[in-house]
Amino acid sequence: MSTTTVSKLATALKLSSEKLILQLNDAGIDVTDKNDVVSNDQKLLLLNHLRGSHGTKSTASSAPKKLTINRRSQSELKLSGSFGRSRTVNVEVRKKRTYLKKETLIDQAKKELEEQKKLEQEKQKQIEEEIQNQKLESAPAEITDKDQPKISVTDEKLKDTSHKKDKGLKKKKRKNQVDEDPYLIKELHVKGKVKKRKKRKIRRSLSSAILDQAHTFEKPTSPVVKEVAIPEAITPQELAQKLSMKVNEVITSMMNLGVIATANDNLDQETAILIVQEMGHKAVPMDERTVEDTLFDDGDNTYEKVDRPPVVTIMGHVDHGKTSLLDYIRKSKVVDKEAGGITQHIGAYSIVHKSNSITFLDTPGHAAFSSMRARGANVTDIIILVVAANDGVKPQTVESIEHARASVVPIIVAINKIDKPESDIEKVRNEMIANEIVPDDLGGDCLFVNISAKTGDGIENLLETIVLQSEILDLKASNEGRAVGVVIESGIESGKGAVATILITEGRLNKGDLIIAGEEFGKARILMDENNKELNFVTPSTPVKVFGLSSTPNAGDEIRVVSNEKQGKEISTLRKDRNRVNKLNDQKIIKMKNFMEQSMDSSKKTISLIVKADVQGSVEAIRDSLLKLSTDEVEVDIISSGVGGISESDINLATASNAFIIGFNVRADTGARKIIKESDVEIKYYSVIYETIDDVSDIIEGHATPIIKEEITGLAEVRDIFDSPKLGKIAGCLVTEGTVTKSSSIRVLRDNTVIYEGELESLKRFKDSVNKVKSGTECGIGVKNYNDIKIGDQIECYTKVEINQ
Repeated sequence: MSTTTVSKLATALKLSSEKLILQLNDAGIDVTDKNDVVSNDQKLLLLNHLRGSHGTKSTASSAPKKLTINRRSQSELKLSGSFGRSRTVNVEVRKKRTYLKKETLIDQAKKELEEQKKLEQEKQKQIEEEIQNQKLESAPAEITDKDQPKISVTDEKLKDTSHKKDKGLKKKKRKNQVDEDPYLIKELHVKGKVKKRKKRKIRRSLSSAILDQAHTFEKPTSPVVKEVAIPEAITPQELAQKLSMKVNEVITSMMNLGVIATANDNLDQETAILIVQEMGHKAVPMDERTVEDTLFDDGDNTYEKVDRPPVVTIMGHVDHGKTSLLDYIRKSKVVDKEAGGITQHIGAYSIVHKSNSITFLDTPGHAAFSSMRARGANVTDIIILVVAANDGVKPQTVESIEHARASVVPIIVAINKIDKPESDIEKVRNEMIANEIVPDDLGGDCLFVNISAKTGDGIENLLETIVLQSEILDLKASNEGRAVGVVIESGIESGKGAVATILITEGRLNKGDLIIAGEEFGKARILMDENNKELNFVTPSTPVKVFGLSSTPNAGDEIRVVSNEKQGKEISTLRKDRNRVNKLNDQKIIKMKNFMEQSMDSSKKTISLIVKADVQGSVEAIRDSLLKLSTDEVEVDIISSGVGGISESDINLATASNAFIIGFNVRADTGARKIIKESDVEIKYYSVIYETIDDVSDIIEGHATPIIKEEITGLAEVRDIFDSPKLGKIAGCLVTEGTVTKSSSIRVLRDNTVIYEGELESLKRFKDSVNKVKSGTECGIGVKNYNDIKIGDQIECYTKVEINQ
């Protein structure tokens, strides 16, 4: 209720209306009659006036510190008396309670503490004064017997009494006295061993105890900004640990930026930097490769550069005689060792020609080994492009030219098989010019040499050309310091483990050096040349097989010598983590892509394969070739690949994923053979790569849905219409094209528009039923379940043919 009258307010306050009117007037409220209205604001004004007049303020500071409440309660108690009479007794209970303010309790506790401190200080002063007095008394002046005055009897009595008094004083002093020894040598900050009198225990109030227990920690006034090192990949969980935050807060901040990820998903460096900056901290990008360079830094490595042998890569199309050329140079039968007579590995060989050392790399010419040829071009100084005089320029020849241009390497064209009668050297030269490889005699920069790897014609001239070209290039490298090289090929040898064929580009590799190749770390236990002869050290441009790595590195990986095992393992761990993150990211992309493709086309089939080969280069070549065989309807999925024999784990994986196993120059081990007998896993062994590709192509064709193609067999024009009691309307037609066959599929066309599709039910020639009618012949056609035929319509006959993809 916001307003009331004076009379009602007086009744509520138990006052007369006249007295209330006087009080209101004193408060400055103009009221004359008991029926006047009083508002809430006026009530508050009256209340403040009354408080002021009675000496009471509204502030909390002037409120009573002590409040006493008296309570009185009355009750009646009936008591039984004599003769069955009862009497009533009035009982009055009086209670008195006193309440104190909390501030007064705290003030009292503070006063008590101050008084206690004063008492302690006074006692301490008294003890110090007593100690000083004892020191003065303990050093009296020495008095000799001669100087000692005679003492009378009375004096002796006085002496005795004084002596007794001294004893009494001494007894009193002993209570507070302490041995003098601790105070002979004193330091200012060391307390003496003083016995204190027993203090009177003072009960501390609860408020003072609460004050003492309050901690002194205060929240920082300004936000704490951290510097966070961000690697190339990091999870939200790891980021939260670096920021000293909960992972949920980090994920919330990510969602605000539109990034959706779980606690264990990998974030790229740029995204992580944005998240850290969004949360008000400073992000410092960390390049792991810079860390590797710092670890590899071996100080002053400016060693003297000396001449080194040239690295020559032989490239060209398959069966153009590359390995035969190298075979003639090395005077060995290398081709016979290769399956199918084609090179399937990169071979590295070193020869000496007239005191000049030359290193040859023989690359495969098959289309599947494109990556191997690219690696060969990257580590080479000179490329010999072998072209058969009877075959000319082929696809792999053009590809080799592109690799040579990409690596900016000089080309020497060796036109092979000039001994064959069908050879055409001029044709080859013109084709090379068409591909921008111009001979030096025509103003170009490429040397052309005519050779025959079979008879040896021109081989000596070719070697002289290589030596001349290397002298022009002035190839130099240091043969001291830590070795740096490139992995040419890698594999597993029985009884020796992982082996890597490497080519040293800088420094000197010694037997026993700690090396790291890619993400694999180990010690160079054995160094072996191409003739399986052990070496103690290797210098630049020398190919060597290294044994002792933890596993097979990838072909093309850089190899380096490290100073200690800790450094090598640290770099290996860094690279493994980086590669693991990259693989996981690639798998996520592939899974998402596959999911989208499957959601759009659920009929797509997948062929799962496991590839095992003898060397890393073959694994890579087979993988690339098989993945290219995927079609719109059938996808090739290589779920696992590796170097070495087929193991039990490969069989179990194939069983679980319903996959084929392809073994290239490898076989299943003993344990795997036992499981193969019990399982239905299909294993195919190959030694030539094009056989592998052909077989997988056949499998894909078998899984692919055949294409249904329609072939139009005949066309008839409706000339007249007849009624049949059994078949309904019969169209009298003239076959204008092809042949009309009974029971074939037909379309009824009207104005070149399909109005009906169905089946030809009856076909008659005059009154006889026939199976087919040729062009230029009249016939009667009955269409099944269709009678709306008109003159001028066309009936088109067709058949469906399945065509394998």
